[in-house]
Amino acid sequence: MPPSSAPTQPVSATDPWFQDRFAERIGGANFAKGTAVYKFELIKRAKRQALAEHPERVMLDFGIGENDEMAPESVRAVMRREIDRPENRGYADNGIAEFKAAAAAFMEREFGVRLDPVTEVNHCIGSKTAYAMLPAAFINPGDVTLMTVPGYPVAGTATKWFGGSVHPLPLVPEHDFLPDLAGIPDDVLARTKLLVLCYPNSPTGRTATRTFYEQVVDWAHRHRVVVIQDAAHMMLSYDAPPLSFLSIDGAKEVGLEVHSMSKGFHMIGWRMGWVCGHERLVRAFADVKDNCDSGQFIAIQKAAAAALADPEIPRQVREKYRRRLEKLVGVLRAVGFDCEMPGGTYFLYTKSPVGAGDRCFANAQEASQFLIHELSISTVPWDDCGAFLRFSTTYEADDEAAEDDLMAETHARLSRARLKF
Repeated sequence: MPPSSAPTQPVSATDPWFQDRFAERIGGANFAKGTAVYKFELIKRAKRQALAEHPERVMLDFGIGENDEMAPESVRAVMRREIDRPENRGYADNGIAEFKAAAAAFMEREFGVRLDPVTEVNHCIGSKTAYAMLPAAFINPGDVTLMTVPGYPVAGTATKWFGGSVHPLPLVPEHDFLPDLAGIPDDVLARTKLLVLCYPNSPTGRTATRTFYEQVVDWAHRHRVVVIQDAAHMMLSYDAPPLSFLSIDGAKEVGLEVHSMSKGFHMIGWRMGWVCGHERLVRAFADVKDNCDSGQFIAIQKAAAAALADPEIPRQVREKYRRRLEKLVGVLRAVGFDCEMPGGTYFLYTKSPVGAGDRCFANAQEASQFLIHELSISTVPWDDCGAFLRFSTTYEADDEAAEDDLMAETHARLSRARLKF
C-alpha cells in the first residue's frame, strides 16, 4: 500500500472512514474534533440565552459588521433591468469591460489614480476571495506573510495552507495603530513575500497618512516585499478625504489595492470588488482566479458599475455612519469609556472596562459576555493586543429619531452597570 494511503493515526469507531483523509492544513485526522469555540459563536450563544431569559429586553446589537441598509434604489433598478437580459446569462470569467472601466474611472475621480482598465484592474467575487487567492500567486513553503493584528485573517490562513507562515504585526495605541515595520526580525524579513495592510483599519478605525504610505513604499522597494492594501472601508474616512495607497508615488510598483462594494455602497451580500495595481501583479491574481471561479454574475457587475459612477452614494453612506459614530462616542464617554471619533470605518474600537460593580473582568471576552447577559448589549471583544471592545454603528434604526432612542437606551443601561475602567 502506498504511504499516502496509510492511516496517519487510529480513527475512532464513531468516525467516518475518511476521517484520516483530511488535509493537515485543516486539522488532519483531528478535523471537527476541536473543543475551542470561536468568539463569534460565543457571542451568538450568549445572545440566544439573553433573549430567552429576558424576552422583554430588546437586544442592542453593536456587534454586527455589515451595513444595515439595502443597496440604493438606483443600483437595484439596474440589477432588475440587467437580470432579464439574455446576454448577461453566461460566464463572466475575469470580468466584463464595463465594470473594469467603471472601477478605473472611480479610482481616477476619487483618488487621482490612473489605471489601465484592461491590464491593471480585475474584478473579484467580494474582497474575501481575493485575499484567499493572492497567496497562491506568491507563497511557497517557508515564505512569510506579514499580517497586522488585530485584522482580517483570510490571507494569513491561505498563506499557511500553501506552506508559508504568518508573522504578526501588533497594532497598539503606543504606535498609533500602525505596524512597526522597523521591528521585524531580519530572519523573518529575509523570508517575507507579502505585507497585508488595511486602512482605514478594521477594527481600530485608524486611517493611513500619506507619510505612512510613503514609508511603506520605500520599505517595500528596499526589502522586495509585495504590499496588499485592503481598502474595504476606504470610502468611510472621516478625519481626511479617502486616501488610496496607489496614489503614492511608486506604490503601483510594489503592490495591489483590493476594493469592495460592500461597506461604502451598501452592497453587502452582492459579493463584488476589484483588485488593482501593477499589471503583472494583477495578472498573477487573474491567473489564479481563472482556476478558482468563473466570475461574478454579469448583472451584478453592471449594477456595481452604475454604483461606482454615482459619487453621491459613498458620500451619503459616509455621512450616515459619521453621524452615528459621533452619537455613540458621546454616549460611551458619558459612562466612562475613554474613546474618540475614529478616523474611518463604521467601528468604534475602545478599551474594555475592567469590571462592573463588584465584578472584575480578566479580558474583553468576559466584559463582552457580561454586557450581553446582564444588559443585552452586544459588542465584539478583541484581546489580541490588549483588552478592547468593538462597537459597530450598523445597528438597525429607521431614522435619526430611532437612532437617538437607541442611544438613550444604551446610555441608561450602561449607566446602571457601574462600569470600571
